[in-house]
Amino acid sequence: MLSVKMFKPYYVKEEGNYIRVMLAYQYFSLLMDEKVYHFVPLEAREIRINRDTQEIENKDAVFVFQKGKKYNRITLEDLMKIKDFEDHLSIVLSSYMVMPQTKNKKDNIDHAIMELERNNLLRLIDKALDERDQAKFQLYTTKLNEM
Repeated sequence: MLSVKMFKPYYVKEEGNYIRVMLAYQYFSLLMDEKVYHFVPLEAREIRINRDTQEIENKDAVFVFQKGKKYNRITLEDLMKIKDFEDHLSIVLSSYMVMPQTKNKKDNIDHAIMELERNNLLRLIDKALDERDQAKFQLYTTKLNEM
């Protein structure tokens, strides 16, 4: 049976589209066969997450855990299969996974609003025609032409 005893990143660093969770000695430990093994930074030391895809990118990274003179090597992919690990990691990443709205997204929203306003004016023009209201028809067509 494999479970997480403790998971406290040494620090979390944001680098553009990536979040790096850095691990250090005795901040990460696993319970294996009812014995506590502590992380030792002999090989991999970080978990790298892509913000856009929200996927872990270095799944092949190997983490080493030590109990006395005994060492266990576990890949990040295997660690991800432990439910405790996923829970601990998601708590750490929760405040970092919110991306600021990019200019491209803002432009898309502005475009959608403009299209909705245009469709609304077209409906109002149709309604003015149905009601034979020339003043409203003139007002709405003028606004439509100004867009």
